[in-house]
Parts: sequence; structure tokens; C-alpha cells
Amino acid sequence: MLSLPDDLRGEFKEPFGPVFTDARELLAESEGLLVAIGDVVTYHLTDAGRVPDVAVLDGYTERTPVEEAIREGTSSEVYDERVEATNPAATLTTEILVALADALPEPGTADDADEAENIEGGGHGDSGPKRTVIDVDGEEDLLTLPAIVAAPDGTSVVYGQPGEGMVRVPVDDGTRSRARGLVERMDGDHERAWELLGVPTG
Repeated sequence: MLSLPDDLRGEFKEPFGPVFTDARELLAESEGLLVAIGDVVTYHLTDAGRVPDVAVLDGYTERTPVEEAIREGTSSEVYDERVEATNPAATLTTEILVALADALPEPGTADDADEAENIEGGGHGDSGPKRTVIDVDGEEDLLTLPAIVAAPDGTSVVYGQPGEGMVRVPVDDGTRSRARGLVERMDGDHERAWELLGVPTG
């Protein structure tokens, strides 16, 4: 579907938002949906009391298998749905984009922060969205960008910045436009990717 060209890799090293080393401080600034990309990030957010609405895991951190404590702390048992998807390194496959689109609410259904906010203890109310974990065979890193593009306004997309901490990206028109611009510089069928994600192709 999409692949990352070598000349674009350097632009993915700059943090997309503020960097946090304390998950509780990050969560204090996060309202609405919470999307976590990566095992270690998901572990720290869950340990701080908030299970992500969407978590994307591949069992690795910086290409090293995660420790058992992190694996246990990100158990799929706390999620309502578990989805498996294949996504080789430096790519975004049809399979992973479909999984992400299915995990996120349809546009206009969960863009109100109060509706999507977790109740105390990391759970949802009866009318809240389902929590989904996507288990990736391959690498999940690049899914941060389509998550920013496809998630409702007010969502916090969180990913790990190697050697620094956790990056929180507040989804709005500005961050969405920046993420979309980077995706459209990847090689592949961009229009099909947007169609799969349910976002405008123009």
C-alpha cells in the first residue's frame, strides 16, 4: 500500500508534539480518545490509570523484544476487541489501515471530549466507545501518522520518542495537515489509503 522512502526517514525523527517522561502529566492534558502506538507507551499509560481506547502493539521496543512485565501490563484481556494485522517495517499495509479505521469511531460520532473520556479507573461508561488492541506482526511505528489523520478532533495520539519519552499529539487541523503531508510523501497509493481510513481524498 505505502512504503517509506529512504530520503524521508530523517523527518520522522523530530517529535510531532510535546515530549513527556511522566505518564500522569501527559494524561492530565489528554481529553477525548486516547490512541497509543507502541508497547512501552501503552504500558505506561495503563499503569498510570488510563487504558487507551486504541492500542497498537508489536511486542518490541527499538527492535528488541519487550520485557515480560511490559507484555503482561499490556494484556489484551483489558480490551473489548483484539485485532491482528501484518505490517512489515517501513510500510503501511492495507491490513493495518483497515484495522485502524475499524478501531476508530466514525467521523462525527466521538469528537466530543466528554463522550469519549474514560471514567475513573480507565474504564468506559456503558455508552462509551469500545477499546481495541491491534496486535501487529511486523512494526507499528508508522501508524502514528494515519492515526492522527483519521482520529476525531480532540484525540490524543501518543507514541514513543527513542531516548526521550512519550510524545502526545493533540489532533486538530494543524497536526492532521502535517501528518497527511508526510503520508502523501510516502511511495504508494495515497488515495486508496485515505479511502480505507474513511477520510477525504481531496
